[in-house]
Amino acid sequence: MRKISRRDLLRIATTAGVVAGSGCSKKVVGTTKPSSEEAPAEDATSEQVVRTPTVDPVLGVRSLPASGPWPTADPFLFCVHHNDTYPAGNADLGPAVSLSGRHLGQDFANIDGWNMYHGMDVPGFPRHPHRGFETVTLVRRGLIDHSDSMGAAARYGDGDVQWLTAGDGIMHAEMFPLLHRIEPNPTDFFQIWVNLPAARKRVPPHFSMFWRQMIPVVESRDTAGRSTTVTVVAGRYLEHNAPAPPPNSWAATDNDVAIWTIDLSAKASWTLPAARSDSQRSLYVVRGAGIRVGDHTVGPRTKVDLKPDVATVLVEQGEGTELLLLQGRPIGEPVVQHGPFVMNTREEIQQAIRDYQRTRFGDWAWDRDDPIHGAKYKRFARFIDGTEDVPG
Repeated sequence: MRKISRRDLLRIATTAGVVAGSGCSKKVVGTTKPSSEEAPAEDATSEQVVRTPTVDPVLGVRSLPASGPWPTADPFLFCVHHNDTYPAGNADLGPAVSLSGRHLGQDFANIDGWNMYHGMDVPGFPRHPHRGFETVTLVRRGLIDHSDSMGAAARYGDGDVQWLTAGDGIMHAEMFPLLHRIEPNPTDFFQIWVNLPAARKRVPPHFSMFWRQMIPVVESRDTAGRSTTVTVVAGRYLEHNAPAPPPNSWAATDNDVAIWTIDLSAKASWTLPAARSDSQRSLYVVRGAGIRVGDHTVGPRTKVDLKPDVATVLVEQGEGTELLLLQGRPIGEPVVQHGPFVMNTREEIQQAIRDYQRTRFGDWAWDRDDPIHGAKYKRFARFIDGTEDVPG
């Protein structure tokens, strides 16, 4: 079945009476010794010397689309990179510039380097439902205001991660308040959808908040002193464990799930450790000139699928490259997707639509479809059980 883009969600979900939307504390900084498996590095102006691996680690290479979701492999359903150079904000926390010429409510054209998405005044994704999977939102810059039909709310960003288990069904809004009134408001984040197995698709909704200081950030250096920084959102790198995922996540059990960002400095060499042989592993070149993997040169905006059980040497090819790693054991079940609902059968999709039309997946306590949590920079989380948390 073909992947559904965010623009498709609105069209599909509207036919079911749904407003569709989004969706692709301790900081650990460690320095590791160069791995004996890393390729020897020459000076920054010379050619890198890379040992040809005995086993070619590359299974396939494909270009990423210019916009919209990226291709993923089981257990991942969807990955999108939002990178918007928003201007200064106005009193309503929307863009302080004219919105003329934009298709408001469906603005994905990237005019002037930014989008309103489904927002009318403030960019973002007003209330919309999900059932049957999880969203993992990694915010590198900017803020996201979360509000949901379970009564929970959050403002997170600038390095924070939200991991939401939609499970049996939740309606939420994800809005991008532009707090800075004079300077620009760049927003840069990934949203990744992780599937749930059939036995967990109807679990109660839940979300976890990983404040940036909770997420391990591990720096290592190759033999020439060039650095690579790994941010561990899910899984384990060396002795550094990511925060525990939600209890019903596919990542909560021993399924080798890894979500990392990897920043290689200019000409750096770094070894991606081997994983389980029954996992699927993909690297995405997010920014930069790209990497060399064995005999393969992998350029910008490219996805490379790797053999998971092979330790793989990556050599940066320019002045710095950023990668995203998605890895995990496949669930191996049928996937039937209808906009914001992901189930195993067509009948379950039809039931999800009926349940949403009947219950709206809870009570929407907000007085608008696109709630904003104030004009002050204050990150917080108020969870479904009523407890609250702030960065410590």
